[in-house]
Amino acid sequence: MGACLRQAGILSTAIAVSKGLKTMERSKRYRQAAAGVEKKKEYSLEEAVALLKSLPHAKFDETVEIACSLNLDMKKTEQAVRGSVSLPHGIGKTVTVAVFCEPEKEEEARNAGADYVGSTDLIDKIAAGWMEFDNCIATPSMMSKVSRLGKLLGPRGLMPSAKTGSVTENLERAVKETKQGKIDFKTDKSGCIQVGIGKLSFGEAQIVENARTFIEALSVQSPAAVKGNFVKSLYLSSTMSPGLRVSAGV
Repeated sequence: MGACLRQAGILSTAIAVSKGLKTMERSKRYRQAAAGVEKKKEYSLEEAVALLKSLPHAKFDETVEIACSLNLDMKKTEQAVRGSVSLPHGIGKTVTVAVFCEPEKEEEARNAGADYVGSTDLIDKIAAGWMEFDNCIATPSMMSKVSRLGKLLGPRGLMPSAKTGSVTENLERAVKETKQGKIDFKTDKSGCIQVGIGKLSFGEAQIVENARTFIEALSVQSPAAVKGNFVKSLYLSSTMSPGLRVSAGV
């Protein structure tokens, strides 16, 4: 799929072969799709989107994803990249939002469209294992209590953060932006980022515009210490398709 996942897949396959284990055989549909992709070609964004939509698809509405490898030294914490962006055409799914706030702000959060609202009661529910939501938003004063959920929310990318605008006093704006297609992104340990930017059923122009909006938001996150190209490689894919390498300059 994306560059990072492709590298991981190659590595896991090599390990399996070295151990004499059977590797998963690709489906006929995937092999047909891969045959239509030029592995060494660097597509323009418009070319990649058009080709992606023309490839054999799964029976469900696949998510369109962007994966990129960044020119970062992940041993330096100051080079970790994290941000958020509102996509003009949304992400093609209903987003459920949980809000941690004081009792006097609960009505504001609900009126803005939050699906779950609470304070210590909501925190206790999540601590007990309930995770039926896609995003979290919190007021600043609640973060000292929400911090106990760090080990649960952090690995899932759900921990509220001031950097992504999910720790705020303006709950109405935060909830509405999230419901309308705001996505958060951050680097993993290998300096890669992978995000969903819409559905394969979107029109080509919608996918291109969502992709450009994300790429522009990512580009401004380049740390000052980075020399040379910030984005080393960029791939576009759908849930079940091979990755298409896209010009990082798009």
